[in-house]
Amino acid sequence: MAKMTYIKAITSGLDQVLADDPKTLIFGEDVGKNGGVFRTTVDLQDKYGEDRVFDTPLAESGILGLAIGLSLTGWRPIPEIQFMGFTFEAMDGIVGQLARDHYRFGGQKNFPVTIRTPFGGGTHTAEMHADNLENYFVSTPGLRVVTPANPYDAKGLVISAIESDDPVLFMENLKLYRSMKDEVPDDKYTVPLDSAKVVREGTDITLVAYSAEVNEALTAADALAKDNISAEVIDLRSLSPIDTDTIYASIDKTHKVVVIQEAQRMAGVGAVVASDIAEDKIMSLDAPIGRVAAPDSVYPFAQAENDWIPNSDDIEAKAREIFNY
Repeated sequence: MAKMTYIKAITSGLDQVLADDPKTLIFGEDVGKNGGVFRTTVDLQDKYGEDRVFDTPLAESGILGLAIGLSLTGWRPIPEIQFMGFTFEAMDGIVGQLARDHYRFGGQKNFPVTIRTPFGGGTHTAEMHADNLENYFVSTPGLRVVTPANPYDAKGLVISAIESDDPVLFMENLKLYRSMKDEVPDDKYTVPLDSAKVVREGTDITLVAYSAEVNEALTAADALAKDNISAEVIDLRSLSPIDTDTIYASIDKTHKVVVIQEAQRMAGVGAVVASDIAEDKIMSLDAPIGRVAAPDSVYPFAQAENDWIPNSDDIEAKAREIFNY
């Protein structure tokens, strides 16, 4: 297995689905000759032609409209929204149309659209480029929301998302694009949708996180281990639906839990996880449910984002508080 960056793993996955399925199409702003603003689709137009990988006008609502129409006529579109902050321009297409259409058609039609979009802080982007907007989409019935935290999962999950007959929002973390490498098989493989993963075994406390915060949680777990506090770390991977079985099995073992997200505390994912735990596993807990999240403020300008985004120190401090309760 070669070692790949997160972004190269996604490119490899896209390459393989384009090779395997002539009905797959990639389109969006600058994804063709330029290979996308981050070069995620680099060389794919040269390899598969302008009919399979092509640029669109700067019109996110049009990109989603095209994707919906293509999926109705037998294609498997893979549109890119250049930054997650730009999904507001396509909100009706995603939430008001795509997520509802399988129901509208009485289950007679599938809508296999995988919307790729970068998000997340830590790279000092301009305003509206780093926002964590997953809370708008995890509350949308009919839409799967997926975000990998490492290169191996990035390739396997993007292939699974594209091969799914349901619409999927595939969130790619900007900070992770080139900051980490992992062993990634050259051959095609899949990682199951709707499935969380225990990425570190532990016995004293459970840390539930997703995307870049998984790596912050692993760093916090290393620090806790120096004081003989054994933290189990779970990567959600799927934000909608959430794999509560994996979380609950861990809580039955550790009896203490901290839920972590980069998004503002008022955003939905961590609150949903905490609510599910409180409803279904309250008798397994020996302490309150801890939460680590960003402040409930507008995403700050780049100069302040490192102070705003939760980090391993924040996670470690909350974990110690809950462990010592």
